[in-house]
Amino acid sequence: MSASTDNSRRSLFVPALGSLCAALHTASETILRAVAGIFLTIHGSQKITDPFGAAEMVEGLGFYPGAFWSLLLACTEFFGGIFIAIGLLTRPAAFAGMFALLVTVWFHWVTMGQGFSGAEKSLLWAAILFFFVIRGGNRQSVDARIGRAF
Repeated sequence: MSASTDNSRRSLFVPALGSLCAALHTASETILRAVAGIFLTIHGSQKITDPFGAAEMVEGLGFYPGAFWSLLLACTEFFGGIFIAIGLLTRPAAFAGMFALLVTVWFHWVTMGQGFSGAEKSLLWAAILFFFVIRGGNRQSVDARIGRAF
């Protein structure tokens, strides 16, 4: 056991939980990545069946041509979600998803005038994806298995 692990254990209110927390560290991160990716894929599955269906909406946000951005949004959510879930090209997939979510924050907060209450869910999801932009897929990912990460 390293000195930093020993110090971390001593700082816990229940030091006996230190071993459990250390043992579940990677697994909990993997579960968060998989759940975020699966949920993003489910959300994107509604768009991938009609990839140009959001063209008018994205043009209303100032993204022209709407057909291109609608298709990109559908692919980002659906395929990017799959990539995040399995940990393949995790950082770029998470970045693209985070960017899309920050646009929805703008849409709900500013365009729709809903403020924090309208943007809260998108902010939370953007923060989760930001975590994976920085951390990558971890050792339980396709990126780690192939020995390459973006």
